[in-house]
Amino acid sequence: MKNYSDDTYGQRVAHVYDDWYAKIDEGAIDLLSELAGDGPALELGIGTGRIALPLSARNVKVSGIDASELMVAQLKAKDGAEEIDVRMGSFADVDIEGEFQLVYIVFNTFFALLSQEEQVRCFRNVAAHLTSSGCFLIEAFVPELTRFIGGQVNWATKVEDEVVELDVGKHDAVNQRVCSQKVVLKDGSVKLYPVQIRYVWPAELDLMAQLAGLHLRERWSNWQRSPFDSTSSKHISVYSL
Repeated sequence: MKNYSDDTYGQRVAHVYDDWYAKIDEGAIDLLSELAGDGPALELGIGTGRIALPLSARNVKVSGIDASELMVAQLKAKDGAEEIDVRMGSFADVDIEGEFQLVYIVFNTFFALLSQEEQVRCFRNVAAHLTSSGCFLIEAFVPELTRFIGGQVNWATKVEDEVVELDVGKHDAVNQRVCSQKVVLKDGSVKLYPVQIRYVWPAELDLMAQLAGLHLRERWSNWQRSPFDSTSSKHISVYSL
């Protein structure tokens, strides 16, 4: 996919993102609030603020970084946004002053960094911005490669009278990359929402953490802190200095 950059996904989906992902797990806000305590929190890939705003409403001082001006514009139009300091740029660089009790990145957004080098750089920069008792939380899926047949996936995710939605993608197993499109067919129109990721296994994340001077403190399979095991489809991982 040509001309794909850090802000491509956000620029394409900003106007529909909150409709697609309106539901928020209150357990996420509970856990993030607990981990932040009385200290400040930083969200990497803050987007439209669907997590940052309810966390801020719990009296957590939240800052954020994002590459998409349109996603951040959606955030700034919402009540409570004036309490949140947002910086534009790649969250791999964590280009913001100060230390944070909690740095977090949710909803697989860490995988938006498309190289191992960027992902390791993100860990190192996060470590440099943590307080001595702070932590780095990542929510991400556990890769499920059986969904790809012949290096491709072509799924119908919604089939209704007025709309059809498809998930179409190509898998690069060597580089752990997936190049995909969400295709929406509606009212005779075709809309494309591209997304590229570099997925990472939990064990590789743990190694990145070690390279950054961090260690795994906790790992759960959901926001309710259920145990993580070989059947888990996602993980909530917490790293500390």
